[in-house]
Amino acid sequence: MPDFIKLFEKYKGKKTAVYGLGAETENLLSQINGRFEIIGLLDSFRESGTLYGHQIMPLDAAAGQGVSLIIVAARPASCRAIAKRIGETCRERGIELIDIRGCNLLQPVNETYDFTKLSGITRKELNEKIEKADIVSFDLFDTLVMRRTLYAEDVIELVNCRLKADNINIDNFCKRRLGAEKELSKDAAPTLEEIYRHMLHNDAYEDTLEVNGITAEKLAKLEWDIDYNLLISREEICGILRGIVSNGGKVYIVSDTYYNKEQLREILNKCGIDGYTDILASSDYKTGKRQGLFDILKACEKGRDSNFLHIGDDIAADVESARSHGIEGCLLYSASELLDAAGGLGIQKYDASVSDRIKLGMFVSKIFNSPFWFENEDRRIKVKSSYDIGYLMCAPIICDFVLWLYKKVNEQSVKNIWFGARDGYLIKKIYALTAENYGTDDDSLYFLTSRTAAVRSGMQSDEDIRYVDGMKFSGTLEDSLYNRFGIDASVLDEKDISSKETGLLKYKKVIIDKAAAARANYLKYVDRLNIKDGDTAFFDFVAKGTTQMYVQRLVKNRLKGFYFMQLEPENMLDKGLDIQAFYDIRDESSCSVFENYYIIETILTAPHPTVIGFDEAGNPIYADESRKESDIKCFMAVQEGILDYYRRYLALCPVAEQGINKDLSAACLGLIRRIQIADKDFLSMAVEDAFFNRMTAMPDII
Repeated sequence: MPDFIKLFEKYKGKKTAVYGLGAETENLLSQINGRFEIIGLLDSFRESGTLYGHQIMPLDAAAGQGVSLIIVAARPASCRAIAKRIGETCRERGIELIDIRGCNLLQPVNETYDFTKLSGITRKELNEKIEKADIVSFDLFDTLVMRRTLYAEDVIELVNCRLKADNINIDNFCKRRLGAEKELSKDAAPTLEEIYRHMLHNDAYEDTLEVNGITAEKLAKLEWDIDYNLLISREEICGILRGIVSNGGKVYIVSDTYYNKEQLREILNKCGIDGYTDILASSDYKTGKRQGLFDILKACEKGRDSNFLHIGDDIAADVESARSHGIEGCLLYSASELLDAAGGLGIQKYDASVSDRIKLGMFVSKIFNSPFWFENEDRRIKVKSSYDIGYLMCAPIICDFVLWLYKKVNEQSVKNIWFGARDGYLIKKIYALTAENYGTDDDSLYFLTSRTAAVRSGMQSDEDIRYVDGMKFSGTLEDSLYNRFGIDASVLDEKDISSKETGLLKYKKVIIDKAAAARANYLKYVDRLNIKDGDTAFFDFVAKGTTQMYVQRLVKNRLKGFYFMQLEPENMLDKGLDIQAFYDIRDESSCSVFENYYIIETILTAPHPTVIGFDEAGNPIYADESRKESDIKCFMAVQEGILDYYRRYLALCPVAEQGINKDLSAACLGLIRRIQIADKDFLSMAVEDAFFNRMTAMPDII
């Protein structure tokens, strides 16, 4: 247990308030009462009454009484949220803000991408402890399982979202719900239904709540259902538990929780865990780990001289309390504590909405699912699979774009939606998921095209040829002629070459003649499409607008371009193109996206080769496949990670709350340059652009 007297010695004499109403506050006050001038207690969910012999008050009232120090009595993850909530006020009023570990919460957090300054237990060390124990108990939440959201309180906000979706509005719902839990937890370990019953009939409020037949039982069931869907196992810890059971060991689950034993059993079943001896839920015994729950655990094994080991993530409840009851405690870091130790990785600050916090929770539950980041000698944060690269880094920005695209298309009543090959291969799949999410039909089309196919069919004038020639080709003029137009200069007659011209214009006659035939074949493909009257949305990823410009010549419908980003927009103003971009390259905030879009371009493709034209029957002609089989397998794994991410996000985040956060998604993409990529197949890929005859190795990009 920390020696708070020594820890806070330098702050003696300051008027002090303690932020928090939980067990951490009670523990802190037991040591510093009488030694520090405690003005009162602060909490975001309760601003009146008394607790632990001190007045609960608003922050403004504490500041008015001259408070110069606030000690936040909470776990690291909660401390960050509290600092964000009251930090600016503390700065303005000259109030110091520290946590119970003595850390300055107003000091800027430095991002780090390794854990060289953090010590923790390894698998080997944990297994050695387990081998010496007769009885092993595990904490449940944040040890064996965790939530796919950033903060535990987000579950309550999601309950409120669900109620609002059903037109049930309860004033200050989250504040009331958390306040009821804290008040009941002072003396015992309540059930969730008891918490809601107290909330509905709390004399602290003028009104008692009787809304649309809502009962404590219904609210408790709703919160349980939402929470259950958010939960995910921490696989390595669950695997260790299974190993103990399979070797004949005795295992208990010991949890401070408002859920009952049967609900915890459902969670364990979800994780594939069985064979444990028993479950001890604090709400069933009306006592927690800091009170008598560990004594109940020992009583379960009475008559046996047993060595107990308890494994958990909370240093106070799982380690110090266990030791005070004669049980060895072993600390594992929760995922949120690892994120905190990494300075939030530059992404945690983007947590303004429940949508953002679900995205962050999905990220953290994936990358820090394991607590054993101390196994590797360099302790660097690594991403080891292509799937995880897609899920963690690429998915947020791609899915934000598709949400934007869906809303734009529907706002503008576009009649046709074309996702151009090959960039549109994955985007069309994500768009279909979005349409299903919003309850609309997906009548979009995967449109066979490419810059090469569009250019080969689009040449009609000297100006067209000059435009293409102006896009610098890495190679000889003859190579450019062949790559871009499929024309072999070595077999041309002299009459096909103009000696008066330079560049590709030397071959303008054969280029334009061949384009006419290519256009006729392309039109046979287009004529087979079911094109409705009205505008057509045309997706391209990052482009100037070349493909759209020449495809426009094939159809009567006006093409409205919807791009992730448009390159050289100022040079395309005279082309008459209608293009809207998700990121504007001219905005300073888009710089990091511009630097990293090549990475997405590598995986935003299709397993089929590039379309270079069409035959006389209107069937596509494909280029020779230049990619290795391992390349295709790799980017398809990245795409599967992106799709799984989006499916989960749509399932977890209420439709009304789903939103776009460009800063968060760009920060996630930027991590690909900061976190070590350990997938050799991904690193062996290259960004290939045949139109420019360029090949860039992935390591050169990241």
